[in-house]
Amino acid sequence: MSQPKLKPIEAGEVQLGKLFTAEYDFAIPDYQRPYSWGSDETLQLLDDLQGSLDSDTDEPYFLGSIVLVKEKGQPAAEVIDGQQRLTTLTILLAVLRDLATDASLRNDIHRFIEEPEVLWDSRPARARLRLRERDAKFFREHIQTIGRIKTLVELSDNQTTTDAQRAIRDNSAALYSRLSALTEAERTKLFVMMASRTFIVVVSTPDLNSAYRIFSVMNARGLPLTPPDIFKSQIIGAIAETDRADYADLWEDLEEDLGRDEFGDLFLYIRMIVSKARAVRGLLTEFPEQVLNAYLPANGKGFVDDVLEPYALADQRLVNQDFDAGGVWDKVNDWLKRLSQLDNDDWRPVALWALKNHRDDGAFLDQFLRKLERLAASFLLRRVYTTPRVQRYLDLLKQLDDGEGLASSAFELSEEEKAETKSRLGGEIYLVNPVRKYVLLRLDSLIAANPGATYAHKVITVEHVLPQNPKAESQWISDFTDEQRLDWTHKLGNLVLLNRTKNSEAQNYDFDVKKAKYFTSTKGAALFALTTQVLGYESWTPDVVEKRQGELLQRLIEEWDLS
Repeated sequence: MSQPKLKPIEAGEVQLGKLFTAEYDFAIPDYQRPYSWGSDETLQLLDDLQGSLDSDTDEPYFLGSIVLVKEKGQPAAEVIDGQQRLTTLTILLAVLRDLATDASLRNDIHRFIEEPEVLWDSRPARARLRLRERDAKFFREHIQTIGRIKTLVELSDNQTTTDAQRAIRDNSAALYSRLSALTEAERTKLFVMMASRTFIVVVSTPDLNSAYRIFSVMNARGLPLTPPDIFKSQIIGAIAETDRADYADLWEDLEEDLGRDEFGDLFLYIRMIVSKARAVRGLLTEFPEQVLNAYLPANGKGFVDDVLEPYALADQRLVNQDFDAGGVWDKVNDWLKRLSQLDNDDWRPVALWALKNHRDDGAFLDQFLRKLERLAASFLLRRVYTTPRVQRYLDLLKQLDDGEGLASSAFELSEEEKAETKSRLGGEIYLVNPVRKYVLLRLDSLIAANPGATYAHKVITVEHVLPQNPKAESQWISDFTDEQRLDWTHKLGNLVLLNRTKNSEAQNYDFDVKKAKYFTSTKGAALFALTTQVLGYESWTPDVVEKRQGELLQRLIEEWDLS
């Protein structure tokens, strides 16, 4: 079997004065993320250049590397890595150009930004760098046109339409402020240094996949691409040119709505939903094999339409908990809020499966998420570690895909699991930090008959009624033996919720004083049902704690069907 022919890869140091010439026609593809450098990165670049200039040597200064898809001998160069640097260098050159008072110098700098018109050959002027379609016109009018920098820096937010355009404006203003403080001679020296002894390592290959493989093993300066950025290039590249820009916009809108971090996590969830297998080799390797290859090279639109968009919309519901039809949909929101209080995200792929496949069935989602919360809460209480927890969710996904639905056996707790969950609930629950707040909030929602129980307080603490370290002369020592204090201090019956930071002095007050000064507050501490419940007691004794422990434990046993 013959081996596929390897695509040639070229790498070399290129002087900036040769990089911004007719040998390179740089274009930022629409699937790339927008320009996003801030003033910190921009001014750091200027500081680096000025630092090299001030060193008073002839040594070359290296600005890092860029990765291009480019045929040898052809100027067309698609920028895979290096957009932020090339765009910022162009902005810097434009500011130097517009600050130049000498016409000859101004024209020399402008040649780095735009290939001059050649009348005798009928060649129009052409910008050296073309941004993505959303921002290309803005960049052309305000950066690549002589004399527009002063107007650009005065634009209001209403006169820009994207974050990238605002970044272009803000970075231009930062550079204009710094460079206008220099003399013309100093700015000229900076430009000459940039043109003559500033170099960039250019890595190019005619093959897009090769370019991304190169990028993945390089430590390039700038803001790194994420796996979804790389998948985007493959998917959008597999869409017909007539639809490519629309799908690139849709992809970017979904990313902006979810946020970059959550959007990246979504691909992990999709991989798990589709493959129903644990990750072994990393997302960059497994996602193409397990998900994308079913849609490439001919059906990029299918992946976006059938997978990415519906799961992204489901994830927005999961994150925002914003079903607004009332009735059963309020219950769905409540379950999502409650699940989001867990100390892990392993449940999310299962929830996303339901939110995508039953998005219009509120009754199904209410029952489904109730079962999922019961299972996840049992995992939390029993401190089931990641591997068996994830495997259980994978088993559940398989059963759901097989059509078992709400009857899926992976939802159910065995008798042993029920017994262990009950045992953990009845134990010293305060000592397990991730567990105690979840369980107390869950209890509070049951007592208050408020299923949401997320509460908007900035601080929520779990507090003891009987203090952990009562003073020797306190009533606590009289009412509780050492053995009783050891038995009850950290259990459910002795715990309440407060919306304030802990007060070590007040924690040790006797019960009457503690009720008046610590559990009751104008800040609303007593708004928690668990805390209000305690305020109804005249005294706090072992019998009271034991009775309350039994009542609270029974509420949870019934709620989670642990009997």
